[in-house]
Amino acid sequence: MRKSAERLFVSSSLDLSVLFDGFRDKETIFALKRKITEDAKKLKEKLYIMEVCGGHTHTIMKYGINQMMPDNIEFVHGPGCPVCIMPKGRIDAAIALAQMKDSILVTLGDMIRVPGSKKSLSQIRGDGADVRFVYSPTEILKIAEQNPNKKVIYFAIGFETTTPMTAALMDRAIKSGLTNIYYAINHVTVPEPMCAIMDDHETKVNAFLAPAHVSVITGSKIYEPISEKYGVPIVAAGFEPVDIMQAISMLVVQKLEGRAQTEIEYTRSVNTEPNPKAMELINKYMEVDDSFIWRGIGAIAKSSLRIREEFAYLDAYKVFADALPKESAKDHKACICGEVLKGKAKPYDCKVFGTACTPSSPLGSCMVSSEGACAAYFKYGKSI
Repeated sequence: MRKSAERLFVSSSLDLSVLFDGFRDKETIFALKRKITEDAKKLKEKLYIMEVCGGHTHTIMKYGINQMMPDNIEFVHGPGCPVCIMPKGRIDAAIALAQMKDSILVTLGDMIRVPGSKKSLSQIRGDGADVRFVYSPTEILKIAEQNPNKKVIYFAIGFETTTPMTAALMDRAIKSGLTNIYYAINHVTVPEPMCAIMDDHETKVNAFLAPAHVSVITGSKIYEPISEKYGVPIVAAGFEPVDIMQAISMLVVQKLEGRAQTEIEYTRSVNTEPNPKAMELINKYMEVDDSFIWRGIGAIAKSSLRIREEFAYLDAYKVFADALPKESAKDHKACICGEVLKGKAKPYDCKVFGTACTPSSPLGSCMVSSEGACAAYFKYGKSI
């Protein structure tokens, strides 16, 4: 029986490897490199490609894709890291919620290390506050069941990718009769910051790599108005190196053909239309908020979600409004995370990068997150 189980495990592992091995194939990558290099010779202007998502940034750095590009193609790192864009005001609010009597604050991974005005969630946990991180929001159901006399507050973060999980948690909690879970919603959306970047007269961006995981939920059609309004090609791309190389090639071809359209590279999972079940669940519990302050960028209208009024009794920002701070400190003067998020600077342009600011002692949020551009440069910059 044990040998059969071992054979089954090995077989499953081999089957799983098929899902990504082909998308990391060296020969395919270099074939695409040759095509991109040859096609780029015909470009009439330099191509500044913004990879919106931090996951793309890490793949680009890890596999040295930036070094494979010809001189007239340059990557510009975008604001697609939900931890990186979280303003100090929201971190300070999370800290205040966690410090309330009989409360448990729960969030996702990297969020606990992002510095607020004075401390991080990790630091107040060291001081005695009950702060926990989970890999899946559904784990919160068990925490609430085990602590019926505590206020369990979910500090929800993420783009359209993670929003359905929060909505599903709300749905399950309500149906199961749990009344001690509250939600501090910080879900943001991708198209609005893309528009804000294009509206900046100083931007050089003239092409986008759009995140595939967001597009699985929203469909690629959310980017079509951006292509049409600003005349920029957009390709929804996967996160493996072959995905990114293929998407870059598609962007170059669009430029050569004088097109500015939204295309899908990640056809194995992304459709033009949104996922109807996910969107139905999101729209049941949430609606577009008036504005959201993006760290280092500022307020962007209609770029986030909030809990619908009929579920206001679950909204931690409303229920516990009296406990929330009224003001927050500005970002560290030496940190240029905002300029990095807007695509106006590279991490190496920061004077404190790798010295006063490191993953173990971050001054800015871009160094904290596993998806942050500064973290990617710190981790892979010396090896490529």
